[in-house]
Amino acid sequence: MYIAQPKEMPYTIAELANELQVSENHAMKIVHFMAKQDWLITTRGRGGGIRMNPLTLKIPLGQVVRILQQDSQVVECNTPPCVLRKNCGLKGILDDAVEQFYASLEQYTLSEVVIPPQGHYSIQSPIGLINL
Repeated sequence: MYIAQPKEMPYTIAELANELQVSENHAMKIVHFMAKQDWLITTRGRGGGIRMNPLTLKIPLGQVVRILQQDSQVVECNTPPCVLRKNCGLKGILDDAVEQFYASLEQYTLSEVVIPPQGHYSIQSPIGLINL
């Protein structure tokens, strides 16, 4: 969401690390992962940096969260094997709840949840678009 904010110059790893309060090494891993998903556009060298791929703003949030969660399950009944699994219906209920959670996120895109910084709001008025 931070990189989705409008900015003239590309973001840098150092800037992201500072803003997100993580190490530069961790910020680099995050950027690398997001670039592999084509969510970010990265450019090396002088004048390079990190920008949001404009298409990323149109991706349903449910898809983004599924990728970030890497299909993790709410409960794991098999590793190690749960002694209650033969008589337990909880897993199915939780799986349904997770699917409903993702379905609700599918209704929104990143562009709908990114709040512009102060001074960058736009409103539609009878005379056209007004930047505040």
